[in-house]
Amino acid sequence: MERLYAPWRSTYLMDDTARKGECLFCRVRDAREDDASNLVLWRGDRWYAIVNRYPYTTGHVMVVCNRHVEGFADLDPDERGRLVDALAAVERAVRAAYRPDGLNVGANLGRSAGAGIVGHLHVHVVPRWNGDTNFMSTVGEARVVSEALEQSWERIRRALEAAGE
Repeated sequence: MERLYAPWRSTYLMDDTARKGECLFCRVRDAREDDASNLVLWRGDRWYAIVNRYPYTTGHVMVVCNRHVEGFADLDPDERGRLVDALAAVERAVRAAYRPDGLNVGANLGRSAGAGIVGHLHVHVVPRWNGDTNFMSTVGEARVVSEALEQSWERIRRALEAAGE
């Protein structure tokens, strides 16, 4: 079994935001004028998409619920339906921007499940390439991301715009 191993996430898990009682995703949701600096790709009335600052791979995007809810069971029917639409739009954009061999799509519900931001539902879309697991992440405990986050933001944002999203 191959594993997506990410020891570098400890920095993210130790972020001071949660200890201050703040929710990073709520803060980003409310800071509409800072979309570029917050790496927000797209906003809808129920969900928004953002480039992950601590990506597993280049092009790692999160689709975040506008409402502060913990899990899928907390969503209303409209939010559930629009989640699928948002994930489909992000999937199309990531595929157009990066041409990955595959994608991981999933959520970590709770700290013990690996959630770096606990209590605010978000779904990860992670592009994957054949052979993208290598010694750097498994032995060297370092990740290699091939472009700056701002470049990822620009590339995926252009793909979303081109698709009319």
